[in-house]
Amino acid sequence: MRVEAGRSALEMGSAVGLCSSPRAWGCDWNIARLLCFAAISWVLMTQMEVGAWTYHYGDKSDYSWEVARNFCRSFYTDLVAIQNQREIAYLNSVLPHHSTYYWIGIRKINKVWTWVGTSKALTKEAENWASREPNNKGRNQDCVEMYIKRKEDAGKWNDERCQKKKRALCYQASCQSSSCSQRGDCIETIGNYTCDCYPGFYGPECEHVVRCKNLDPGPDCSHPLGEYSYNSTCKFQCQEGFELQGLDMLQCLESGNWTAEAPECAAVKCPALATPGRGGLNCTHWHGDFTYNSTCAFSCETGFVRNGSETLECTALGQWTGLPPLCEAIKCPVLDSLSRGQLNCSHWHGDFMYNSTCAFSCETGFVRIGLETLECTALGQWTGSPPLCEAVKCPVLATPSRGQLNCTHWHGDFTYNSTCAFSCETGFVRNGSEMLECTALGQWTGHPPHCEAVKCPVLDSPDRGQLNCTHRHGDFTYTSTCAFSCETGFVRNGSETLECMALGQWTGRPPRCEAVKCPVLDSPDRGQLNCTHRHGDFTYTSTCAFSCETGFVRNGSETLECTALGQWTGRPPRCEAVKCPVLDSPGRGQLNCTHWHGDFTYNSTCAFSCEMGFVRNGSEMLECTALGQWSDRPPRCGAVMCPGLAAPGRGRLNCTHWHGDFAYNSTCAFSCETGFVQNGSETVECTALGQWTGSPPLCEVMRCPKLRGLEPILMNCSHPLGSFSYGSVCRFHCTQGYFLNGTSRVQCQPDAHWSDKMPTCQEEEAPYFKQVLLYMGGGAVALVALLLTGMLIALLIKRLSDKEEEKTLLNPTSDLGVTGVFTNATFDSNL
Repeated sequence: MRVEAGRSALEMGSAVGLCSSPRAWGCDWNIARLLCFAAISWVLMTQMEVGAWTYHYGDKSDYSWEVARNFCRSFYTDLVAIQNQREIAYLNSVLPHHSTYYWIGIRKINKVWTWVGTSKALTKEAENWASREPNNKGRNQDCVEMYIKRKEDAGKWNDERCQKKKRALCYQASCQSSSCSQRGDCIETIGNYTCDCYPGFYGPECEHVVRCKNLDPGPDCSHPLGEYSYNSTCKFQCQEGFELQGLDMLQCLESGNWTAEAPECAAVKCPALATPGRGGLNCTHWHGDFTYNSTCAFSCETGFVRNGSETLECTALGQWTGLPPLCEAIKCPVLDSLSRGQLNCSHWHGDFMYNSTCAFSCETGFVRIGLETLECTALGQWTGSPPLCEAVKCPVLATPSRGQLNCTHWHGDFTYNSTCAFSCETGFVRNGSEMLECTALGQWTGHPPHCEAVKCPVLDSPDRGQLNCTHRHGDFTYTSTCAFSCETGFVRNGSETLECMALGQWTGRPPRCEAVKCPVLDSPDRGQLNCTHRHGDFTYTSTCAFSCETGFVRNGSETLECTALGQWTGRPPRCEAVKCPVLDSPGRGQLNCTHWHGDFTYNSTCAFSCEMGFVRNGSEMLECTALGQWSDRPPRCGAVMCPGLAAPGRGRLNCTHWHGDFAYNSTCAFSCETGFVQNGSETVECTALGQWTGSPPLCEVMRCPKLRGLEPILMNCSHPLGSFSYGSVCRFHCTQGYFLNGTSRVQCQPDAHWSDKMPTCQEEEAPYFKQVLLYMGGGAVALVALLLTGMLIALLIKRLSDKEEEKTLLNPTSDLGVTGVFTNATFDSNL
């Protein structure tokens, strides 16, 4: 292991070059600047090199996980990927301890811990977490650090926030794109790498290919990796007439064995052939008994001939070129029993075959002419001609008129056992025996018959029609023709013309005259159909009357009739809903209608509603009746009314009416006369509920502070509107020996204040002062002046105190309706 403390100038230049274009790092500006500083300090990195795999760690700066990874990927391969426990132990032993530890290449991606270099999930077996880790505090500890030389859990992992700063632990991979000959997975090891070869390859670099044994020449092979090596495929096929025994395609497997044994070609087999009865079989086999190209020749014994191919060959399809032949006995001409004679034969190999013998004899009345016995030879011929038995003759018969005569003469024209059949021409029937036979006595068994025309059933004129017939051989007989026609409004259902056929049947059934049909009518929607059918449903002269349900009227003819042309006298009518007059929304209201059969038609319902503050005057719901009239008159929306208001006593009322006197939205303002105050709302408004927003106010008289008289002052008051209220007047005077200091009369004003302050009564002191002056002279004058000055100052202070007291007086709370006289009168602030 070597530790390098510096880098060449070339490496330094590369780092500085990266700082000149920080966007090359693939991160934002600030992170790029950090990476630039890291790149410059890269020359101070300590490198541990073991073989081809090297570890690199920084000893100058700490980075966030993203910056650390960008740094590793820029100068090396990636953040280190831990392979095994041996590598963990190695790293823990050689790396220096650092307080912030080292980032490694694991991160949580989509809630799965993943090796970022391979994008493979961390398996349970490969986990190396420290105790009680990962705990993922706050659910954002998505990056992994490795404890190096920690007192506890050395070499273990811990999850951390990715923004924390730690040392970068990088690795330089030893595996290259050409490693393992691209035939296996390159697995990094400490100091080297190993190759995990793919199936079918072996060797340190997976450079060798597994081989299978060579196959015999013949198959069509493909060798993508070398002759008869792994993945070589060979296809087998056989020549015509041979078939493959085994798989037609073999492949060289990773084990060095073919998928199966090499197949063989075997000749196609045909079914085995057997020697035919009374014959022989001679075969030639080239590839085995009864296989492809085998040929077999067939032969037969004397008196027998081959029925089938002489030679058969086995084809490539495993079939013979034909069916095996049979050896059949040679046939002689079949001998018939003689008319009025007997034939008695012996057959050894089948009827009238080789070696068959036949004996002839004649019945009474017949004489044999020829050999009695014949034998079938190997040439297929009898040993002689068959004999004849000649019979008795009968009179010659003639062909009947309109008929034919067909005779069978077994022993000559019109001879014994001759039979004559009589038949008639088409359309005629025989009257007499069908067959006559010539008897042994030379007579026929009956008289010759004659031919009469065939009769057909008598036809009648169809109902509502006519019949016109032509008869050539008698009424309603063979070739008679009958034409049918129908009355107006009826059409023929069947043939127009019938002819009597030779079998006594007409060429068809007699037609019927059916009423002309009109298109079937349906009841109109919301209506009924009532039809009268004289000749069938919806046929000629059918009449249909239309009617409509209640609330609907007919649009079209009331009655239609089916004409002789199959058309109705008009189009079917429609039932349309009765219409009512169109309704409009009432003033200050809305209209909501439901139309079942069209706008404002029968059964339409319209609901009326009014705006807030208005009430409906009339029915809430109207319905269009069957008479085209609404169930009631449309309602109107009238403003909600509030109770009428009157001006309060001693007050005035001023109202604004938008929708009628004292109706919704009307506003009324109240005011009071001078000297009266309003107790209640100044303005009220009529709401949508028909209520005022408040109660009408009252005009209450203004009250001044209550006055109280105490000796020596005497008070006399008048109260026209209530005790000490607006308009009350109080007069004052003093008892003997006192004089009035202030006004003698006060009045309660509109602002609830007295017109002046209450006066006081003072003693008359002038005589006393005069005596003093007489005795005291000039000095007394000065003293009196001084005393008077003091008294004036005291009076001024008292006046100011009285005014302050007057401001704090309360309004009177009792209404005294009497005038009282008091002495020593003062303001009563407690009332």
